[in-house]
Amino acid sequence: MSHPNRLINESSPYLLQHAYNPVDWYPWSEEALTKSKVENKPILLSIGYSACHWCHVMAHESFENEKIAELMNLYFVCIKVDREERPDLDSIYMKAVQVTTGSGGWPLTAFLTPDGKPFYGGTYFPPEDRHGIPGFPKLLKSVADAYINSRPEIDKHSEKLTEHVAKMMNNTGQINTISESTLKVAFDSFYSEFDHEFGGFGAHPKFPQPINFEFSLRHHVRFKDENSLRVVEESLIHMANGGIYDQIGGGFHRYSTDEKWLVPHFEKMLYDNALLTSLYIHVYEKTKNRFYLDIAEDTLSYVKREMLDINGSFYSSQDADSEGIEGKFFVWNCEEIIEELGEKEGQIFNEIYGVTKKGNFEGKSILTKSNSYQSIPFEDNPEFDKNINLSKEKLLALRNTRIPPETDKKIITSWNALMMKSFAEAAIVTKNGEYLRIAQLNADFLTDKLYKSSILYRTYQNDEPKITGFLEDYSFLIDALLKLHEASFESKWLKIAVGLCYEMVDLFWDDSTGILYDTSNTHENLVIRPSEWTDNAIPSGTSLAVEVLLKFSIILDEQLFRDIATRILASMIKLVEQFPSASGQWLNAIDFYTSNHPEITIVGSKSNKNTQSLLNQVYKTYIPNKILIGLNKEKNSISNLAFTKYKQAIANQPTAYLCQNYECDLPTNDPEILSKQLLDIK
Repeated sequence: MSHPNRLINESSPYLLQHAYNPVDWYPWSEEALTKSKVENKPILLSIGYSACHWCHVMAHESFENEKIAELMNLYFVCIKVDREERPDLDSIYMKAVQVTTGSGGWPLTAFLTPDGKPFYGGTYFPPEDRHGIPGFPKLLKSVADAYINSRPEIDKHSEKLTEHVAKMMNNTGQINTISESTLKVAFDSFYSEFDHEFGGFGAHPKFPQPINFEFSLRHHVRFKDENSLRVVEESLIHMANGGIYDQIGGGFHRYSTDEKWLVPHFEKMLYDNALLTSLYIHVYEKTKNRFYLDIAEDTLSYVKREMLDINGSFYSSQDADSEGIEGKFFVWNCEEIIEELGEKEGQIFNEIYGVTKKGNFEGKSILTKSNSYQSIPFEDNPEFDKNINLSKEKLLALRNTRIPPETDKKIITSWNALMMKSFAEAAIVTKNGEYLRIAQLNADFLTDKLYKSSILYRTYQNDEPKITGFLEDYSFLIDALLKLHEASFESKWLKIAVGLCYEMVDLFWDDSTGILYDTSNTHENLVIRPSEWTDNAIPSGTSLAVEVLLKFSIILDEQLFRDIATRILASMIKLVEQFPSASGQWLNAIDFYTSNHPEITIVGSKSNKNTQSLLNQVYKTYIPNKILIGLNKEKNSISNLAFTKYKQAIANQPTAYLCQNYECDLPTNDPEILSKQLLDIK
């Protein structure tokens, strides 16, 4: 083993994976940037993440290769970045690579001038020429030669490219009218991309896209469009029955390499499982089909078992590879299943989950639910269902004897917030106190360890917070704390969320440009102050911030929040209509803005059975745009909010207040009356 490079002092598991490369890696730092300027060497910036399969491949082929490392060290200042720690850097330089090459992905390989301006880049490069892709050594020599011998052209190109990326990221469009017509235009576009045979959008690779399905579900609720519900249900069923879902251990893999959801890319990301859990819960709320809730609860069981730290935090991801082979941990053959379960039960299991001698993935089988399984009426066959679950438990125990994929135990605030919200939503729907306990434990951890002296931090590793938070960390946490308040009636979560809202505006809003930036006004200066507007695997920090500000403008009667959210939303309308598939959360924000968003206050102790009776009426169906505040008079510390002012228990009994569109119904203690009021929501 070679001597460690500077990454040995980092806390990111991804960076530590490269600490013994012969490459003279630097983390992103002033030291590295200064070295580039002093020595007049270009920067080779490599961005990836620990669960990235092709990142591992390129590391093994090139970064562990002494001769290739020698070239890198000779011609470049080499910087390695964990995209999960630094989404700002990833956003800037990914845009540059996409502009330059027409595509992007990870590992990201970007070449920068000493002042940080990009001039060339790509993604994965093999060690030798392959399939039309230049070998990495050839590329290194070519870029170095161009930098030395064509510097004026390099500088001119990098300047133009940086300006172009800045315009893309910080483009505030014309102010347009915010109307529900945008929602209809967007869903028509979604429907045109819908795969009527297998669900999902487009061909392959096929990503879950939970944000876009959330919008489709909201579209159904609002417009009673059966097509929009069909888009959601057919997709969720196919996903849950496919290989993208871990049929044994629960939880979803990153994406499917095929259109049938059969062969996944096997990494598991915390954010995917958080967003998908919430989605399945919402579809259960709407349809009352237990299938969706079962998938959500199985996913939460996986997260609790494998991704929850004893301190209440959630880990970031699990690798696709184990023992250097992608998917090895998750696939099966007929014989081992029959050996474990016995001849009869083993054959039944193999038939149900599509396990054959031929296999469906490199000679082995990825488990998928067959059509025959779907046709079984389990209500008439409870023993069959019980036996299948018992078989799954046995196989899970057997699988756990294998060498597992690596887990990235880095704690990321925004991703933790997404999962906290999912547990809170599950607690609301199921009344399972364990879900609420986990959500509150996570909230305690985030607000104690990552929120210090009015500064929210991005990551936590080795018992210390690191990197000041980005816009997504603030907006995601605010959103999650509001949901946790709804689940618990604990006023402290709402109070913290209120404080974070004001801090978010102070740190990220620029009134002169009309932009909520991804980085705060205390963040280091980069070549571009990024503002990522597109919703990708997770919502953009800005799109969720807009909905959060709209909600808290109502809760606090805060005109500043309303004005900021409206200004941003109105400037985004044309972009949203032009790129609806990249605007799922923007569409949800538009849906909220143009709806009457029911405002519900429940006055009473959460544990009181009469309070529960009122809440049962609220949760009879899915009301996506509601705001619910619990006013527990035994712990009355939020009654001065605009939302809760003058609201009190009637006849000393738990009381419900329902308002919408600046009009309020009479307060009531009667669940049946509340039910009728809710039915009148427009």
